[in-house]
Amino acid sequence: MTDVRGRLRAAILTMTAERAPRTICPSDAARAVDAEHWRELMNATRELARELARTGDVVITQKGAVLDPDVEWRGPVRIGRLRG
Repeated sequence: MTDVRGRLRAAILTMTAERAPRTICPSDAARAVDAEHWRELMNATRELARELARTGDVVITQKGAVLDPDVEWRGPVRIGRLRG
């Protein structure tokens, strides 16, 4: 799973950089890594998004509001780069 985590991390960072200021869905990164089995990667993708948000590399939003990566959240989220 380490190689997959590395590929997911790279996909999140690359896609958010390329699409900024627009955001991506976690499933976009998961599909980029494994188009056939992307659903199985969703938990790892969300956890990596949390890790990247903790380091300030990305922000996680829901309905336009920035979410705290250390608080439980439910429902659809988006991943993006900080504006500035």
